[in-house]
Amino acid sequence: MPFNTKTKKQIVKDFATSKNDTGSVEVQCAVLTKKIDNLTEHLKNHKKDHSSRRGLLILVGKRRRLLDYLKNISNQRYEDLIKKLDIRK
Repeated sequence: MPFNTKTKKQIVKDFATSKNDTGSVEVQCAVLTKKIDNLTEHLKNHKKDHSSRRGLLILVGKRRRLLDYLKNISNQRYEDLIKKLDIRK
């Protein structure tokens, strides 16, 4: 599924911690994960697209920093998010 406004709204709705939550760590990580998944699929078909590969690495680093921050402030929220996103097996 392509990443568009409708997809982002659904992700925000699924991961929000309160009614008007759009910026919590959980929401940000979920949005980044969807973008990472889309870029990964793109790079499977376009192996020589190095600018997209660089963008993917930047997104992965940003998500890693957010997850590290979440782990430092609340290990339980971190574990729940990892399970929900199905990453870091």
